[in-house]
Amino acid sequence: MEIEGPAWLRVVDELEIRKLVARYADAVTHIDGQAWIETWAEDGRWTIGGATSEGHAKLLETWQVLMSLFEKVVQLPQHGLLELRGDRATGRWGVIELGRTRGGSPSFTVGAYHDVYRRVETRWCFSERRFEAIYTGAPDLDGPWLG
Repeated sequence: MEIEGPAWLRVVDELEIRKLVARYADAVTHIDGQAWIETWAEDGRWTIGGATSEGHAKLLETWQVLMSLFEKVVQLPQHGLLELRGDRATGRWGVIELGRTRGGSPSFTVGAYHDVYRRVETRWCFSERRFEAIYTGAPDLDGPWLG
């Protein structure tokens, strides 16, 4: 693996990407569409539940539909693995999501995000994000495991 740039710059880039993931999870938790869309590149691509959305307008539309299903949701990013390559990077994050649907049912999901990041001007953003569900079901883990 070829490493580009000084070590301190790679550390700064990794911290910025970790903050990006934290801002994304915070926007989900607070159901803040504006903060959420600001984590994306204009031409970003998001795959979730087998469907893919591209570009800010479609991304936000899809997110709003999904978030409308929840009364409350908390997204908790877990471990994150990153590989930096200049102004692009890739990563994989474990995530736990707890929620309550508008119908009052509990929601519990364990999964992983597979990401591509891109530096746009002075900030890192999501270029691609694909969610892979590993478990979705009862919080006692009695449901089927998907992965």
